[in-house]
Amino acid sequence: MAEELTPETPEPETPEAEEAAIKPRKNGLYPGVSDELAENMKSGWADTELHGLEPIPQASETAARRAALSARFPGERLVIPAGNLKTRSNDTEYAFRASTEYTYLTGDQTQDGVLVLEPKAGQDGHDATVYLLPRSNRENGEFWLHGQGELWVGRRHSLTEAEQLLGIPAKDVRELPAALKDATGPVRNVRGHDAGIEAALTDKVTAERDEELRVHLSEARAVKDAFEIGELQKAVDSTVRGFEDVVKILDKAEATSERYIEGTFFLRARVEGNDIGYGSICAAGPHATTLHWVRNDGDVRSGDLLLLDAGVETHTLYTADVTRTLPINGRYSELQRKIYDAVYESQEAGIAAVQPGAKYRDFHDASQRVLAEKLVEWGLLEGPVEKVLELGLQRRWTLHGTGHMLGLDVHDCAAARREAYADGTLEPGMCLTVEPGLYFQADDLTVPEEYRGIGVRIEDDILVTEDGNRNLSAALPRRADEVEAWMAALKQA
Repeated sequence: MAEELTPETPEPETPEAEEAAIKPRKNGLYPGVSDELAENMKSGWADTELHGLEPIPQASETAARRAALSARFPGERLVIPAGNLKTRSNDTEYAFRASTEYTYLTGDQTQDGVLVLEPKAGQDGHDATVYLLPRSNRENGEFWLHGQGELWVGRRHSLTEAEQLLGIPAKDVRELPAALKDATGPVRNVRGHDAGIEAALTDKVTAERDEELRVHLSEARAVKDAFEIGELQKAVDSTVRGFEDVVKILDKAEATSERYIEGTFFLRARVEGNDIGYGSICAAGPHATTLHWVRNDGDVRSGDLLLLDAGVETHTLYTADVTRTLPINGRYSELQRKIYDAVYESQEAGIAAVQPGAKYRDFHDASQRVLAEKLVEWGLLEGPVEKVLELGLQRRWTLHGTGHMLGLDVHDCAAARREAYADGTLEPGMCLTVEPGLYFQADDLTVPEEYRGIGVRIEDDILVTEDGNRNLSAALPRRADEVEAWMAALKQA
């Protein structure tokens, strides 16, 4: 990995020499860059401006989302940053991922970008402007000397190109902090993404008002539009192919570790999408009882189960979230099938409860009831079932909620108010996961020894429709016998 250009000059011997060494040359660049090289780098470059660009596919949807936001906060300046690069270690950064709120309202994914909705003077509504870094300056050497210059990280769109793509007027983001400091009137900002913007607004915003903006944008994403539903289906379809990839290489994973499974799925995510939507859980054997096992460094053994919880994130940042629990050797043992079938029956009850007009909690309650019944039937809990559910005793082995909203975030709408989410009502266009599980820890002495170390979860992405629901991930088999047949066919392919 290359480093930025640094001076190649001898150690200064005097204070005067040291001062001269750190001063820019008359060309305005660093020591070690001759005037002749600086002048040479300014010219001889072709004009690469792109003309006649078509708007991004979701431009009409993002415009409608901004209009709805404008109507919710009339007369107030709204500031929604994309965020900045975050340091991973020393001088290396994590891959950038734009904030969900910014992406939802613009369709853009540019680091350092900021959307500003400015109230129109003397009339209703807002004027939207997206503030971005323009093309790198070739006069001052930024494009080849700076670590974020275009010869280092790649070409970015000009402001004119950005306007064509996003359908929003674009300005230089470096001018924004000063403009915000001089601004008057009420302001709201989505916090936590851009410290520079927050510093410019420090005496103009309040935590309570900013939180209202964040909560509103979280709740606004609950019902997906047609574009979003299409992207979620695209994410799921790629995820299905990623699961098929994994089944085909299980013999190689047995020779190595869970990391082979992780890497195999990641390849599909990077080839067909932007990334994985969250850290893949590739949990073999007793690791399947750890809900968020992402170390993925364990052994993969024939006779054990593999709990694979993974999702592809599309180029537009919508993610799938799917789980299957697979027999590594292709066949469930009698006990594994018994536990798997119980989870499958539980999921079936949960999916059936996903209906427009139903309470959000209904699918969770339906799934938990089935699992409580099974635990009583197996003698692991003493009935009646109603008492078990009232006291939540089944949760020793079911552990988690049965699902969550899905979209630009794997746990979408997370800032929504309780009454709008967990205590709310399902509507057509909402997309959620249904993912019950049973987890018998390896050290749990309250269950028979043969149960210990078995974990099973089945998860699908469910769209609420006008007349019921649609399983976006139905292409992946769920019934135990269908899973076995599917795996056998893939291994023979």
